[in-house]
Amino acid sequence: QVQLRESGGGLVQAGGSLRLSCAASGRIFVGNDIHWYRQAPGRQRELVASITSGGSTYYADSVKGRFTISRDDAKNTAYLQMNNLKPEDTAAYYCNALQDGAFFEWGRGTQVVVSS
Repeated sequence: QVQLRESGGGLVQAGGSLRLSCAASGRIFVGNDIHWYRQAPGRQRELVASITSGGSTYYADSVKGRFTISRDDAKNTAYLQMNNLKPEDTAAYYCNALQDGAFFEWGRGTQVVVSS
């Protein structure tokens, strides 16, 4: 069974940076789009950034210009570089890939807390 493991979260002051990683136990990223989502307490999970198998990217307006998504298929790993963090970025962050229209089983996520 494929497992996704997010890491790199933590507590950071506003304006700081974090780099999240997402490691997959199998080669599920190859040929598939990869997505980073986040979920704040009391809110729905929202799409933050995506990267296609060809390297095209998408960013939510709220993170555009501050976050950068990347992938290393050889390492079965995806990344989310987060700069100029804001308190409103506080959330649990999750990654996943779509295959045949369905997500793989979600990982536990990594918590990001941005203090003002």
